[in-house]
Amino acid sequence: MPSSPWTILDQQDQWQSFSEMVGSDSQQFVQSSLLLEGLRCAACTHIIEQGLLKVSGVTSARVSMSKSRASVVWSPELTRPSVIFDTIKALGYSALPASQRESELQAQKKQRTAFWRWMVAGFCMMQVMMYASPSYFIKAGEMTEEVRQLLNWASWLLSMPVMIFSSRSFFSQAWQDLKNRQVSMDLPVTLGIVITFIVSSAATFEPNGWWGNTVYFDSLTMFVFFLLSARLVEAKLHTRTLGALESLVNRIPESIERRNADHTYTRILNRQLQVNDIVRVHLGEAFPADGVLTEGNTQVDESLLTGEATPIQKNTQDAVIAGSYNLSSTVHMRIEKLGDTTQYGQIVNLIHQAAMEKPRLAQIADTVARPFLLFVIASAALAAALLWNEDPGRALMTTAAVLIVTCPCALSLATPAAMLASASTFVKRGILIRRLQAIESLAAINTVIFDKTGTLTDDRMQIVATHSRDGYTEAQVLALAASLAQHSLHPVSRAINLAQAQNDTPIVSLSNIQEEVGAGIQAIHDQQLIKLGSAKFCSLAMTAVTQQVYLTDAQGWLATFELSESVKSRAAQAVQQLKDAQLSIELLSGDQPHSVVQVANMVGIQQFQAACSPQDKLARLQALKHQGKKVLMVGDGLNDGPILASAHVSIAMGKGVPLSLAHADYVLLNGDIGQIPMLIAQAKKTMRIVKQNIGWAIAYNLICIPLAFTGVLSAWLAGLGMALSSLLVIGNAMRLSRSTSSTYLKEAA
Repeated sequence: MPSSPWTILDQQDQWQSFSEMVGSDSQQFVQSSLLLEGLRCAACTHIIEQGLLKVSGVTSARVSMSKSRASVVWSPELTRPSVIFDTIKALGYSALPASQRESELQAQKKQRTAFWRWMVAGFCMMQVMMYASPSYFIKAGEMTEEVRQLLNWASWLLSMPVMIFSSRSFFSQAWQDLKNRQVSMDLPVTLGIVITFIVSSAATFEPNGWWGNTVYFDSLTMFVFFLLSARLVEAKLHTRTLGALESLVNRIPESIERRNADHTYTRILNRQLQVNDIVRVHLGEAFPADGVLTEGNTQVDESLLTGEATPIQKNTQDAVIAGSYNLSSTVHMRIEKLGDTTQYGQIVNLIHQAAMEKPRLAQIADTVARPFLLFVIASAALAAALLWNEDPGRALMTTAAVLIVTCPCALSLATPAAMLASASTFVKRGILIRRLQAIESLAAINTVIFDKTGTLTDDRMQIVATHSRDGYTEAQVLALAASLAQHSLHPVSRAINLAQAQNDTPIVSLSNIQEEVGAGIQAIHDQQLIKLGSAKFCSLAMTAVTQQVYLTDAQGWLATFELSESVKSRAAQAVQQLKDAQLSIELLSGDQPHSVVQVANMVGIQQFQAACSPQDKLARLQALKHQGKKVLMVGDGLNDGPILASAHVSIAMGKGVPLSLAHADYVLLNGDIGQIPMLIAQAKKTMRIVKQNIGWAIAYNLICIPLAFTGVLSAWLAGLGMALSSLLVIGNAMRLSRSTSSTYLKEAA
């Protein structure tokens, strides 16, 4: 048996380029991203998923038809990448490692091939229509039998390129379906094309046979042309719909100039970069990694990464992030983070995860697709049986029309097309979505719960006053507090760390560090317990009159840090817009009552609770759920992890929190709470369009199946109807990427 061409990928240094390690330390798995070719409908995704799950060592397989990608989780101890690639090939499809360059080259190759298939079909169709037109316009007896036969032969010859070249993609996939005893949309299409060609060829070679002397080469070439036109336009619309997603994923340059030891520069591939390399980034280039500017000043465009449209000034020693564009002048940077460890890498991973996830309605469509295709074939066979005795030629053409017109493309595209269009719109506005299903969940919410710190208020708090026990200086207690705070991402901890950056007193070493989410953090120092957090967490009987956090040791109170925070500029406006949309608003915070009351009054929230522990917040959420409420939780993404995970849908502020730790369905990269009304309005509009698409797909089949079954709908009209139904679904979904800010606010009201 010949060896697999994919065995080279079995080496770890090879599969790491398109894979990542997942799972726990005790049981490691590999998640690989593959680029697929040959997907036609929801049945194809089901075939590949089920085929891969039968491979020993494969624990998960998810296929996205809209992005032509597969995400496969496998055990390196039980299987190899070559086995996975060979399995996909045996199922009748092809796969490539989903690296950026390979994806681009494969997409370009597919587009060129599809274009030439369409061109050949179009040219042949026009010629065949020219030869067929006399039979439509002249009266009986005006054309001799010899001329009619000559025109039929010419049509047959011109139909051959359509059969051999233009229809090849249909035939090859149908053949694989038959070999693997599967059903996808290409099987009924192929049957319809083959039946039409056989009947027409028989009438050409033997016009006096039982099949009659009518040829249908015009119908054959027309519906092949229409089908290819639909797929070509669908691919173009798909590219436009996912434009923002792809522009973000593909914005890192292929190569960059790296400084050598002699201070000359050599252009190298990005995958050759290492931490601490110095690179030169020219005007108009994207930064290849996270790092710090070492020479030069410039302005940077971070719009697709943070949602901030205004260029940002960057000077020497300022941090720059991968994927942002250099707008002003050539600069030099030192590499600090590469690949998946960068913010760009985390964003790309989230986008791919979201695109691979199947919403509930898409899963239903996938489940229905295969039985529906079997129903189509059975209906076509029944039509042939009923009409055979009356007119065999008509029976076969009716069969072809039924096979073609009832393809479930529109049903398969109805949900993912709309949801991915919205995901594209979200990315343009600096919003990441982890689960496409969250769009449906967000559209159904009627209650919104806000956290306070870092959500309604700015995440950059400041220490305005420090009070310490006698015998301790402000610098000493600040350094001790910062020793604890450096292990937390809470906004208060970030404020303490920011103040410590100006402090000359060094931090101390700690052991047994433990954080209680939303309350405080504790550790052992010099064999005694120290705590940093709320009065309740530190066991202090104090009533705060300002925003405060406390530091205690074994002797009790050690220090008090007074903090200031400001309400976000668009918080009050966002709350009012949510009220106008008839949503109930609540504020749950772990802070002291006085600060919670102040913020609630400033933003216009009447229902609020202060001094809430994480358990208190969960209890309130469960109470709302028992009342039948659909709850949206908006928090900082880290300290509100339990309640974010328990809500029907959740939104996290992306500023200051690593994206990999933001436990939410949506992440606002720039922390702009003013985008939440737009987000909800977009989700509702998305679900309306999804329902329109599904309704159209069902209505189309309910109307067209009887028409084709009774012979009213000819084969070429069936092909046109099938093509237009798919284009209508895609075009309707594209409306989601054209909405303006004013439209969102109007729909939110």
